[in-house]
Amino acid sequence: GGLILFAIFSLVMDVFKIGYYSSFYSCLSAIKIIYPIVQAIFVVVQTYFLWVSAKDCIHVHLNVTRCGLMLTLTTNLAVWMSAVTDESVHKAHSKLKKNMTEEIFRWLLKVGMRSSSVEECNCNSQICQIFKNGYFWLYPFNIEYSLFASAMVYVMWKNVGRFIDHHSHHVQRLKFRLFRRTFFVGIMLGLIILVSGLGVLILYEVQVNSSTESSKKSQALTMYYIFNIVCLSLMSLVCIGGSVIYRFDKRDMDRHKNPTRTLDVALLMGAALGQYAISYYSIVAIVASTPRDTISALNLTYALLMIAQHTFQNVFIIEGLHRQPP
Repeated sequence: GGLILFAIFSLVMDVFKIGYYSSFYSCLSAIKIIYPIVQAIFVVVQTYFLWVSAKDCIHVHLNVTRCGLMLTLTTNLAVWMSAVTDESVHKAHSKLKKNMTEEIFRWLLKVGMRSSSVEECNCNSQICQIFKNGYFWLYPFNIEYSLFASAMVYVMWKNVGRFIDHHSHHVQRLKFRLFRRTFFVGIMLGLIILVSGLGVLILYEVQVNSSTESSKKSQALTMYYIFNIVCLSLMSLVCIGGSVIYRFDKRDMDRHKNPTRTLDVALLMGAALGQYAISYYSIVAIVASTPRDTISALNLTYALLMIAQHTFQNVFIIEGLHRQPP
C-alpha cells in the first residue's frame, strides 16, 4: 500500500517533469525528456512486479533471479541518488539566486549550459512555472519510493532459495477495530499532532522566508522549537512507557532468522545515525558559539531530546520486533 502511494506521486512527478522539459525542448538534449518517460515505465512495471511477487520465495533459476533482483536494487539506488542530487542542485540554485544579482546568476547558468543562448531556456510562462515548482515539491515522494522499493527487493533477494518452517512460526490474525477505545484515542492524538505539525511548519517557513524583521523570525524559531520539544518529550515518554509495559507482559522472544526483521533493524539504526550526527554537530555548534540567547537554549534542548527520543524509540521498536505473538 505504501509503495503504491509513493508510486502514484512519483508518476505525477514524471508527468510534471515531462511538461517542464517539453516547454523548452529546443535548447535541451532529447535525453532530458526521454528520461522521465522511461522512469515512469520503470515505476509502473516494478510496482506491479512487487505487488504480485513480494511474498515469493523462489526455488528455480536461483542465480538468474538473484542477478535480476540485484540489478533492480542498484537501479533503485541510482534513481535515489539522482533525485537527491537534483533536489540539492535546485536548492543551491534557489539560494544562489537570492544572494546574487540577476546578471551574475544568468552568467553562471550560461557557463553550465550547452546552449549558447540562456534566453531560450528561461521558464517564463505560467504553465511552465507550475510544472517546475510541482515536480520539485514531489521529489521527496520519488526518493521515498526508491528507498521503499529497494528495501522490498532486498528482502526478496534474501528470500531466494529460502525454506520456511511453518511449524515454528505462529500466525496471528490482527483484528483492527477503528472505534475501539484505545485505537480511536491513539489515531485521534496522532492526527492532531500531524495537522498541528504541518501548520507549525507552514507558519515557520512563511515567517522565516518572507519576513525581513528579525523579531518575527525569532518568534517563528521559538514557536518551531517549542512545538518540537513538546512532541519529542511526549514521544520519549510514550516509548519509555511501552518498554515498561513489555516488562510486565511476559512473552517469548523470536530468535529465528528473518531477513525482513534484520533489514528493518539495520535501516532503523542506519537512519538514526544520521539524526545522531546532526544533533551532535548542533550541540557542538551551540556550545562553541558566544551569544547564548533563548533560541540557542531551545536549540540545545531540541538536539538533546532528539538523541534521547531516537534511542528510546529504537529500543522499543527492536524489542517489539523480536516478541512472539500472545
